[in-house]
Amino acid sequence: MDAKHRHTAISTAGLLIALGIIYGDIGTSPLYVMKAIVPELIDPRLVLGGISCVLWTLTLQTTVKYVILTLNADNNGEGGIFSLYALVRRRAAWLTVPAIIGGAALLADGVITPPISVSSAIEGLKQVYPHLSQDIIVYIVIAIIAALFFLQSFGTQIVGKAFGPIMLLWFSMLGVLGVSWIVQNPTILKAVNPYYAYELLVHYPGGFWLLGAVFLCTTGAEALYSDLGHCGKGNIRISWVFVKTCLVLNYFGQGAWLLTNQGQQLNGRNPFYELMPDWFLLIGIGIATIAAIIASQALITGSFTLVAEAIRLNMWPKVKLNYPTDVKGQLYVPSMNRLLLLGCIGVVLYFRESSNMEAAYGLAITLTMLMTTLLLTVWLRTKRVPLVVVVLFAAVYGLIEGSFLVANLIKFPHGGWVSLAIGSTLIGVMYVWLRAYYIKRRLTEFVKIDPYMDALKELSNDESVPKYATHLVFMTSAERASEIESKIIYSIFQKRPKRADIYWFVHVDTTDEPYTMEYKVVELAPDDAFRITFRLGFRVEQRINLYFRKVVEDLVRNREVDITSRYESLSKQHVTGDFRFVVLEKFLSVENDFPVMEKLVMQAYFYIKQFIASEDKYFGLDTSSVKVEKVPLVITPVRDVALKRVM
Repeated sequence: MDAKHRHTAISTAGLLIALGIIYGDIGTSPLYVMKAIVPELIDPRLVLGGISCVLWTLTLQTTVKYVILTLNADNNGEGGIFSLYALVRRRAAWLTVPAIIGGAALLADGVITPPISVSSAIEGLKQVYPHLSQDIIVYIVIAIIAALFFLQSFGTQIVGKAFGPIMLLWFSMLGVLGVSWIVQNPTILKAVNPYYAYELLVHYPGGFWLLGAVFLCTTGAEALYSDLGHCGKGNIRISWVFVKTCLVLNYFGQGAWLLTNQGQQLNGRNPFYELMPDWFLLIGIGIATIAAIIASQALITGSFTLVAEAIRLNMWPKVKLNYPTDVKGQLYVPSMNRLLLLGCIGVVLYFRESSNMEAAYGLAITLTMLMTTLLLTVWLRTKRVPLVVVVLFAAVYGLIEGSFLVANLIKFPHGGWVSLAIGSTLIGVMYVWLRAYYIKRRLTEFVKIDPYMDALKELSNDESVPKYATHLVFMTSAERASEIESKIIYSIFQKRPKRADIYWFVHVDTTDEPYTMEYKVVELAPDDAFRITFRLGFRVEQRINLYFRKVVEDLVRNREVDITSRYESLSKQHVTGDFRFVVLEKFLSVENDFPVMEKLVMQAYFYIKQFIASEDKYFGLDTSSVKVEKVPLVITPVRDVALKRVM
């Protein structure tokens, strides 16, 4: 079994990595869920109804929808809303809309998760040190978050192995604390009956709006799906049995403590920490703090996965992707890591306290879950699931998640607008990038390459033209081997005649399968021109310089090409000729007269593009001799020029 598949097989190591990477968000929800459901007066109807809502939300939303159903919608082992979209996008063009909304909302939620998780844990120190100022809490939270983002460059394999045993300890602690209070007040077990959830939502004053607080217990379910490629569905499903058991026990334990103190005011107390005996409190806070740090990992790794897949789908700028380990599914996106870090620090400085962050938390992720439900409904139809089952699935989860969305809307003026503002910005970037891709593709002119082969040979043999390179390599977007961009022909013959011994045209075709690594060679002219088409999976690092060298070595070994320098003095020494890459980079020409909407899209596109690395870095050509040529993108040339000649 190769390295990239070994960790997804069901094993003790795989289960530990799953605990360390997958369940941080869901696993630390007991820190703040009951505090949000029962803000002040401890009412037994509120307690029983709240615990019942949490239990059935974890069962219906997390277990049934995500762990049982959604994990089946994997794209060769990869998960997440963009992988799901890749499976169904050929069914209808409009499916792009839910994919963009869902992906952007999940990324936006990743900015809120680390601050609320870490803040909730660190604020527990106030129960031991009542005089600890909030400013000190804020500084500690920022320092911890900064350290966590620094760790990302080492890869989630290392992070998962380190965090797994700690999360095992954390969940075990949750279960033990819960059981210790359930045995003291077993009345709480009545909350298993969904009737209490119904009573809370329908008859308790303002009960329906408490769904916004209840929803906090399942916000990590979408990240669980996004991180499928890191651990494999088998490890996730088996470990979830243990995780859910411990979570439910702890929630019921908090409910038992609340019932024991019914009629009282919480006065800022956190039911989670009240479960701990005094002698264990400092130890418990320490473990909770470490678990809260780990909680941020699920959204961070999920964000990296989303960005990589968005690039594949032309919904995100081609930023640099790093693969810190050789294990499948493990990647690191430096630019996204920096953006998330800045966003998290901004959230901490703006909200300062975890109770304020609860208002911003959960609203965006409900949109992601609704979009996943929509795409999953289409996927179920592609699998020929009976229509009645598909309709039932869409109706049930549309109602559940629609209710959560409506209940979460009450958070909008109290901080929910922050996550929606971040999500809207990301939606704008994705829309601009995708629309610009289609505009550029429509306007790129391709020509047949055969008519230019004779001219290419003549140029290659024309010693009156200074030699530009022994081997000249052009990156081309032409999908057909018989075509080439007219701009490349212009670059070779007109812009500055580029004489070379051999011309290479390299095309990269990114596949819907994540780990495809194939290539095809077409000889356009014997010993003068070749086309190489790479078929790379959407999770394969774009190291074109390395792959191209490997292909040339294979061609030389098979005696299909001679790469020895054709300079007479060097040829005698069997010196290999030099290779030079040319990448055409488009810019928006001033000679344009086009619709207002396209003008705005392209202006936004080129504005964003100036902040990211050029395409040669994305293709892994940064160690090669590369020439980046600017070519004008003319959308519609100005036709009527009011220019008059005077004597």
